[in-house]
Amino acid sequence: MISSKNQIIEYFKSGIKDTKNLKIGIEHEKFLFSNNKRINYLKIKEMFTALLEFGWNPIYEKDNIIALNKGGKNITLEPGNQIELSGEKLNHIHEACAESQDYLFELKQVTKKLNISIVSAGFDPISKLNEIPNNPKQRYKLMTKDMPLGGESSLDMMYRTCGTQLNIDYNSEDDFSKKFKIVNSIVPISIALFANSSIVEKKKSKYLSYRSKVWQNTSRGGLPKIFFEELNFEKYADFIMNFPILFVQEKDTYISGHKYTFKDFMNGKISEVNNRQPNENDLSIHLSTIFTENRLKKYIELRSMDTCGWDCLCSGPAFYIGMLYGNIDEVYEVISKWEKDKIINAYLEAPQKGFNTQLMGKDLLYWSSILLKLSRKGLENRDILNKSQKNETLFLNHLQKLVDNKTTNADHMINRFSKNEDLNELYDK
Repeated sequence: MISSKNQIIEYFKSGIKDTKNLKIGIEHEKFLFSNNKRINYLKIKEMFTALLEFGWNPIYEKDNIIALNKGGKNITLEPGNQIELSGEKLNHIHEACAESQDYLFELKQVTKKLNISIVSAGFDPISKLNEIPNNPKQRYKLMTKDMPLGGESSLDMMYRTCGTQLNIDYNSEDDFSKKFKIVNSIVPISIALFANSSIVEKKKSKYLSYRSKVWQNTSRGGLPKIFFEELNFEKYADFIMNFPILFVQEKDTYISGHKYTFKDFMNGKISEVNNRQPNENDLSIHLSTIFTENRLKKYIELRSMDTCGWDCLCSGPAFYIGMLYGNIDEVYEVISKWEKDKIINAYLEAPQKGFNTQLMGKDLLYWSSILLKLSRKGLENRDILNKSQKNETLFLNHLQKLVDNKTTNADHMINRFSKNEDLNELYDK
């Protein structure tokens, strides 16, 4: 049982990897539609059944299929029947991109057969919140009730957003501190560069990343000021111990934890679970229900990118890996000069202003260009080649075009959709 802060610190320390064994994990979500309506759970069951033919295995909660597993990969179900691929821990971007392409191939076979269309955007461009069907995954019932208590956009976050997430390793506590400061400092750039959620309820919103605006107003989310300090494992342990619990899982049931912090749990103060103390699974659940822009588990999760189309899916991970695994010192040198309050201000403005947001007297287009160059240098330093003898820099081409043309995925979506407001323009081709 976990009864001391030191046990949590040891949990984070157990994530330390050798430099030569740092892995990459990618997670990405997609919206699914049929006849311009989000698909319901019955359709999900059909789709999951069809995917079994590709070697996926079903995962059940009570009698309901809620996920699929194949090797180290999972396809999971989000609250509004968005689906998410949680990929394997891989060695480089070539492998990670190949994994996504294999998944896309399987998904396309099945969705075509079932007349399902995919939307790769950060926010549902079509549906109103009350039009979105739910599913029988138990935790979502409790979250739907409790999450709005702490943030007005929490249900939009749950039911109407999709993101791309990158999971990275650290080789020491100092390496964690450095990487965590970098990824939190560049959240505004990440929002601007990966903005892809400009259409809301079939209309142009006033945002390039409406998803980011929603996440800023979500319970348990945001970018805490403490994240800009030189955080070590002990400070992060203090942060999560004093953070409210979302729920406690007791066998097959979920118990609301919003009255308690994790420290209360450690001190045996939750009468609803007979005052027991948390185990490692409880800690893992708590860490995964803190919805900040980045977070620590036994690895670092980067969570500020809108979902984008298949042509740009690999570019986000490549951008970050070049900086964090290939060129961390030069990147740290750049961001260490930035002021915390100016980063937070840019963070709040970036969903609407995108590249035009100001940070330290320059716009985010300028900083995107600087970081892209540093990332490219980092990927060249790594020099990991595919079968065609090309290194990982090829995955930055999509982002380079955005920066050169000063336009984002969101701008392209607005332009395509605005011509005749044809919903077909919103679907993946």
